[in-house]
Amino acid sequence: MIHLPKLHPGVSESFPDPRTALEEPNGLLAFGGDLSTDRLLSAYRQGIFPWYNPGEPILWWSPNPRCVFETANVHVSRSMRQLLSRSTWTYTIDKAFGRVIRACAGEREGQRGTWIGEPMIEAYEALHSEGHAHSVEVWDGENLVGGIYGLAIGRLFCGESMFSHATGGSKAALIALCRLLESNGMPLLDAQVTNPHLLSMGAIELSRDEFLGHAAALVREKRPADMWGWI
Repeated sequence: MIHLPKLHPGVSESFPDPRTALEEPNGLLAFGGDLSTDRLLSAYRQGIFPWYNPGEPILWWSPNPRCVFETANVHVSRSMRQLLSRSTWTYTIDKAFGRVIRACAGEREGQRGTWIGEPMIEAYEALHSEGHAHSVEVWDGENLVGGIYGLAIGRLFCGESMFSHATGGSKAALIALCRLLESNGMPLLDAQVTNPHLLSMGAIELSRDEFLGHAAALVREKRPADMWGWI
């Protein structure tokens, strides 16, 4: 019988050591608790993130291996380079965070999205209002055609989800984010769980221990205060 630690809403308590997470399902660490700003920031600083279906208990994860992007090494395919060179898309930061997270919450083929319920949306909008969560938006005129959002903690960016309403929209958002991060000395983008789409764009896998080691150092470092004002 599997014993899974339980967290309690409204209680200040420590997470279990992420190295004690289950092997099956891969990375499941604890359940319960809440989505308060303090708890979420504590989780991400320790390499832990929430992922659960609406109506179910909150589940906390730290999978092994961990999917990440080295921001200097995002892969831009030839076809994507051609698309970007002929497009008239424009890019913004934090102009439409609420629209991005709600678009990510929609069901999309090949991407996990329906797990983002209203409590998650409210929690990350609170993180955004306090300057922790950020979005990159891709626009075709006044139409939002792609986007990505996540948390910036020190020099680590913890990616949460992305969406596309036009061919290449999510890829363009990811590429723009990686370039922004790399140019501002943020070398790692946590992509959490591996999938073929991320691998095709240059994501790599790190063991949990490797990831936790990198993350522990990066979250303690400062990033440029004004980096979210331009792209």
